[in-house]
Amino acid sequence: MKSLSNLFSSFKSVMYKNYGENPGKMLVHTGVLGWILSSMAQVSAVMFNDKIPKEQKSFLIPQEIADAAINIISFYVVTSSFKNIASKLVSTGKLSTKSIRSHIERSGKNLSEYLGKIDTDIAKDFPEIKGEYKTFKNGVDVLASTVGSVISCNIITPVLRNEYAARKQKQIIAKMNGEDKKQPVLKPNRSLSMEGYIKMASEKYPSSFYSSNLKI
Repeated sequence: MKSLSNLFSSFKSVMYKNYGENPGKMLVHTGVLGWILSSMAQVSAVMFNDKIPKEQKSFLIPQEIADAAINIISFYVVTSSFKNIASKLVSTGKLSTKSIRSHIERSGKNLSEYLGKIDTDIAKDFPEIKGEYKTFKNGVDVLASTVGSVISCNIITPVLRNEYAARKQKQIIAKMNGEDKKQPVLKPNRSLSMEGYIKMASEKYPSSFYSSNLKI
């Protein structure tokens, strides 16, 4: 069995291998992990709360799970999209530093023809500036991931959650109205007299009729 120090060393190695040169990716994954843990805590709080009736739990738990799915998927998709777009802009040179552009220009390439093209890959074409390029790219990735997470958490996710809640509320109201419609409702026939209607009601619903305070 590995000692605690060996386990920690292995953990550091895995983290560096996967995120050492890609802090933007780490920001996305840790954000998703945070949403997952938060959602699990929220669902558990509802599930194990004895003060919430079972009837309400049957509705609240699926709602919390759906809400969690919206949070997690929205955060991951939006933040990853921002990061990937920013990475592509950097790799093609659409976003670059003056120093990087100067190095490319000194190599004999025409900047207007080379930068911003879909097949341009600065890291592959100019490995000699890998250090400077990586530093700039990592900074852009982190900034883009941060902007994406802010937009996701504060704009897109609340809109999606509100839309889901509104639709769910309509479904619940429709279901409740449907159940209400199943209850027997007395509708007097226009051709009946009041005495005839009362007699019909008493014969069809004797228990509810005689238990009422109806007076003629």
